[in-house]
Amino acid sequence: MRKLALLLAFFALVLGATAAFAHHGWSSYDADKPLTIEAPVKELSYRNPHAHLTIDYDGREWHVVLAPISRMAARGLPEADLLPGRRVTIVGYPRKDGEAEIRAERVIVNGRTVELR
Repeated sequence: MRKLALLLAFFALVLGATAAFAHHGWSSYDADKPLTIEAPVKELSYRNPHAHLTIDYDGREWHVVLAPISRMAARGLPEADLLPGRRVTIVGYPRKDGEAEIRAERVIVNGRTVELR
């Protein structure tokens, strides 16, 4: 019985470490270079662990990392406000490696500003 408990504890530790490693850290985004993008939503993925938008900006397709949907809903940013075609302003931080991705700190839509962090 003790061996089974140790084996289960080991697998729980490995799975937990793998999940933590798979979640991206915020250090890959440049907090010293805030970026503001205003554009219509091209695509929306409204699911956990983070919602995502795709927008066209400056001749490139940008991926926008939003907050978890529970946080967005609690702060008044439902899925209906981010549907494709809706014009939004995203304020956040771009990736340091030049990839067209931004971590959103706030979203301005329908004249409302929603803080995500």
